[in-house]
Amino acid sequence: MRGTAVATVTILLAACTAGDGEPQPTSVAVVQPVRSPAPAPGPTPAPVPTPAPAVTGSPTFVFDGELTQGGWIVGEAPGGTVSATLEHRPLVLDSDGRFFAAFDRDSPGTVTLAARLADGRTVRSPLSVSPRAWRIERINAARRPGGSTEAFMALRRPELARIAAARKVESDVGGWRQDFVWPVKGRISGRFGSQRIYRGEPGSYHTGLDIAPGAGTPYVAPADGVVVLAATSPFTLEGHLLMIDHGGGLNSAFLHSQRLAVTEGQRVSQGQLLGYVGASGRTTGPHLHWSLEWQGARLDPLLFLPPQ
Repeated sequence: MRGTAVATVTILLAACTAGDGEPQPTSVAVVQPVRSPAPAPGPTPAPVPTPAPAVTGSPTFVFDGELTQGGWIVGEAPGGTVSATLEHRPLVLDSDGRFFAAFDRDSPGTVTLAARLADGRTVRSPLSVSPRAWRIERINAARRPGGSTEAFMALRRPELARIAAARKVESDVGGWRQDFVWPVKGRISGRFGSQRIYRGEPGSYHTGLDIAPGAGTPYVAPADGVVVLAATSPFTLEGHLLMIDHGGGLNSAFLHSQRLAVTEGQRVSQGQLLGYVGASGRTTGPHLHWSLEWQGARLDPLLFLPPQ
């Protein structure tokens, strides 16, 4: 994953007063997290030490990433962490205490990382999440009435159940640690987060990135993972849907494929062929709709990628 600059560290230790009037430290510390240092330029950069916390020995989170709506971080929990969360979402910690976390399209401006330590203390680290200027189109017309027929829902319910089950799979795979690559390159026909508002009534926002390289173009895995859903029979909306678990609670979904080249349960490597761009399901033309989700948070794929 790609990172940015180093942040200043500020640590505030909450305190209480004992019965004899002497201040005693509480079991909760509020600690400003630290960005991982950016690598120095040149082919053989010198190591850059992580800035020391303002209070020696105090635990902190270290992280790298995109602190914005639809963005992500890869980080390391404080030493001795037993469990950790971002708001109400539990973090999956690897053997080194590293984790992936992310921010929904509509994330509030301040969220909190929290760690419970083996000695009983709790560390809380507030993060500032920057807002995004989403592409909003205001339509001077009433939104078309929604609702689905019972006949449609009879088909749709089993599909939704399969999608929900796939998102619950927790694979022992480390794709979340990698710098993602483009699954396919081509014209961007739809951007994450865009939305229409019909006479003040908001429609659903676009949950992924649409890439239109032409029907039949092969696409590949953006990172290592495990295939958790491969719809060989087209779903009503997504068509030939493919879902990949990248570990750490992060998964990709690829919609409207012409056909798939992998099967459920298969482990895939970054750059491996997954399928072919198509127009299956409900769509107006051939394209690859790629979405990313972390524990219910919808993420912007462009924030994971280098420029085309």
